[in-house]
Amino acid sequence: MRVILQRVSEASVQIDGQIHSRIGGGLLVLLGIEEADGQEDTEWLVKKMVQLRIFPDEAGLMNQSILEQGGEILVVSQFTLFASTKKGNRPSFIRAARPEQAIPLYEQFLNTLATALGRPVQSGVFGADMKVGLTNDGPVTIWIDSKAKE
Repeated sequence: MRVILQRVSEASVQIDGQIHSRIGGGLLVLLGIEEADGQEDTEWLVKKMVQLRIFPDEAGLMNQSILEQGGEILVVSQFTLFASTKKGNRPSFIRAARPEQAIPLYEQFLNTLATALGRPVQSGVFGADMKVGLTNDGPVTIWIDSKAKE
């Protein structure tokens, strides 16, 4: 599993011209799921994300987690995080999990994240054509891969 975390002052997802989800300050999470992923990837990644100290404390230093800061989270599925550009000019997505595997893991990720956060998590719609809007705060953008733990 891979995520791109963006600390945001606001973020939203539009589907068919209508706002589907919207958050204020917190994290926009772009989530990619590959064939080799399972429950252990979800659990490790969620724990890492909610404890990551990327929010400012009263001195302006990145010393607070999303748990301490109390922000919101918006998760958007993004299979393109597993694009391979080694050959030619057209990306290959062969490592990305097929929907029959990815959808249950995506839903599990959302549930595990909401439990760890202690409040609901906003999301996009798996497989939908979404327009994602955000105001990156910092900017702070971090990439985490559950297969690169060390």
